Amino acid sequence: MKRMGFKEFLFILPALLLIGIFSLWPVLQSFVYTFFDYRLNDQQKAGLYINERFNTDLFQETALYIGMFLDEDKKNITDSADLEKVNQTIKRLDQLAKAYKGKEKVISISAEEKKEMTTLYEETASLVSSLVKKYPLIHKEDLPALTEDLKNSIIPSNFIGLNGYAKVLSDERVRIALWNTFFFTVVSVFIELLLGLGLALILNKAMVGQGFIRTTSLIPWAIPTAVAALMWSYMYDGTSGIMANLFQWIGLVPDSRDLLLTGGGAMFSTIFADVWKTTPYMALLLLAGLQNISGTLYEAASIDGAGRFQSFFRITLPLLKPSILVALLFRTLDAFRVFDLIYVLTGGGPGGSTETLSVYGYKVMFAQSNFGYGSVVVMLMFVCVALIAIFYVKLLGANLMEKN
Repeated sequence: MKRMGFKEFLFILPALLLIGIFSLWPVLQSFVYTFFDYRLNDQQKAGLYINERFNTDLFQETALYIGMFLDEDKKNITDSADLEKVNQTIKRLDQLAKAYKGKEKVISISAEEKKEMTTLYEETASLVSSLVKKYPLIHKEDLPALTEDLKNSIIPSNFIGLNGYAKVLSDERVRIALWNTFFFTVVSVFIELLLGLGLALILNKAMVGQGFIRTTSLIPWAIPTAVAALMWSYMYDGTSGIMANLFQWIGLVPDSRDLLLTGGGAMFSTIFADVWKTTPYMALLLLAGLQNISGTLYEAASIDGAGRFQSFFRITLPLLKPSILVALLFRTLDAFRVFDLIYVLTGGGPGGSTETLSVYGYKVMFAQSNFGYGSVVVMLMFVCVALIAIFYVKLLGANLMEKN
């Protein structure tokens, strides 16, 4: 192979930059998230904190209300010693609030500052607990909760290292989602390959209305996946759905309601809808390969006495191998990443029976706002997709990246 020079490197540099920014950077960002317990719905974990941090906004607000409530409750405190402690606590809260005035959001603090905050929390909590027991305070229910927020102002590190990966390996729901993903991918792609090859062979023949037939055969693939999934959800409806009642009438399912209300029925429904939608795409890729096979090869085989089956297995399939490989690669990766079809059609149910890795990852990241663990699920998916690509490129012996 010719060695790349400086000019050639400059020529591909823009492409490398685009790949780095739009492809590798999001992956790297997700990879970083996997080392943190990063949750947007938890104030103490809504950031990436390698070291302990201090939430100045929470402390300022908490100190203000504790001081105000204690001041209002001083009239109910009869013991002079307790009253002196209350005054000292209000004074310390006010001094610390002034010390951090002007500093916003989350900041770093020293060990001494952390010790001072911890001491203030412990002494305030002890005082409030004692006052609540001894006196009929106006804010006896609010003060203990506010005191806890003093402790919450110190944000502990949420760096967890490889614990997220250890958790995902023992997560039963991930295991089920991984199995569902592989099952859906293998079955749907296998059926699509057989049907797509048959459709491509038909479309490759000269016939009347060839252009119209090719165009109409692509309609399912042209429909947006979410729209197709919604359409199939109506047709699978157990009471009024056309396909549900048809399947029951021909004996494919014992009850039309089994399609979406049972695990097996839901998986069958999603595979059937996916095969309906993407078989034309598979056929289109294979048709392009069929049209590159020279007709003279079939004429020579016919002269030598080869039948149609021999021509198919000795000429068509060997020469169609690169196209089959490309079609399988594209469709396998698409099927493994399936999301919108299943999310709209079944939502991953019933009981997680159709929940794939992408659907589970979406639920963890956006429904639970747990971006740390969700990123671990996404990285697991990324590894699986990479292994599938390596399998097709290396194991089947076809180098798709080189021209020669």
